[in-house]
Amino acid sequence: MIAVRVELREITDANRKAVRALRVRRDQRRFVASVAESLKDAAAEPEARPWARAVYLDEEPVGFVMLSWNAPNSPPDERYFLWRLLVDRRHQRRGIGREVLTTISDLVRAEGGDVLLTSYEPGPGDPGPFYRRFGFEPTGEIDDDGEIVLRLRL
Repeated sequence: MIAVRVELREITDANRKAVRALRVRRDQRRFVASVAESLKDAAAEPEARPWARAVYLDEEPVGFVMLSWNAPNSPPDERYFLWRLLVDRRHQRRGIGREVLTTISDLVRAEGGDVLLTSYEPGPGDPGPFYRRFGFEPTGEIDDDGEIVLRLRL
């Protein structure tokens, strides 16, 4: 795998259409919401302090990431939550997802966070192994949607 360097950029009027066009593979759709759906979820839950960014490789949008960023009404260990991570189907298996996780882990740590949470829906082809390879560990919790909750200590 070739080392990649991604950049996280704000979603603006200039890039919104291209970012919304990003898609996962057909077999991944049950595990990853679209960018449009993610942005709707963010607008519906401002109290979660959604932080959404386009993932760029050079000048091309190749993915999307959204976190609940230092949500003030959450317990300290739950203030940073990786809500969505999407790498476009044309750019998968190149190390982009791993680089995004490294980048957001560094950003959360720089903000004083020491834990990053995420969750996933279990099933054939789920992203659980990807997260565990990165260092996330199951908390033993299952959320209200039946998703397995994972924790990464930073």
